[in-house]
Amino acid sequence: MALHALALAAVAAWCFVTALAGGLVGLVLGNIRLPALLLISSSPAAGAGANIGVSGVAAATAAVTQVRAGRIHWRVFWWMAPPSVVGAILGGLVSGALPGRALLVVIGLLLIGFGVDLLRPRRPIRRREQLNIRAAVLSGGLIGFLGGVVGLILGSLRMPALLRFVGEEPARAVGTNLLVGVFVGAAGVIGHIPGGIDWTAFAIGAAASVPGALLGARLTGRLDERELIRAVGVVLLFAGVITLVDAAV
Repeated sequence: MALHALALAAVAAWCFVTALAGGLVGLVLGNIRLPALLLISSSPAAGAGANIGVSGVAAATAAVTQVRAGRIHWRVFWWMAPPSVVGAILGGLVSGALPGRALLVVIGLLLIGFGVDLLRPRRPIRRREQLNIRAAVLSGGLIGFLGGVVGLILGSLRMPALLRFVGEEPARAVGTNLLVGVFVGAAGVIGHIPGGIDWTAFAIGAAASVPGALLGARLTGRLDERELIRAVGVVLLFAGVITLVDAAV
């Protein structure tokens, strides 16, 4: 019993740290949180469902602060959120027919590539007078689909897409990415309800993630643009390595 309580406390602490880092850089980081929740879940499927639910709660918590701070680009959000949700639903429907492990490898390599690109950019991130809305729609749908297949929200891919392809400024990319993640997470929970969700793991993860996400979101405004991009790059590298490890095991 004592060992089980210690495991629950360790998982809660990990969820808090993950949510803090995610709230800071506009990422949900479900791929980093997932292994911890699986340790206390009744089954892998129920743990994955709980993880998506916690991701949605963490994203919603951080997004509230970002909305209040005016760090949401509403036009980009309304163009990106619907295809992201549709893509996530379609990905969930075909998830059993596609090689999830191979997709995790691709996602992990992409995360590492984007992380290196942000940490050592060959050229400055372009600021467009007019944002690339088509890129928001296409990247939202594709990333949503990939996330639906592997059971992740994949804000860690949506963030660099907002920066590099859409041309969004870092601070508003943080808030916009989190708010899109709320809706993708809600769609993911609905998709997992028929297969079951470990509500105990969800409750522990959500309770620990809320204060972490709030603190991380409040710290976003204290970083200048260069520091924020560097922080995103570091987190993407870490998330990419964890994703490759998940694929291997």
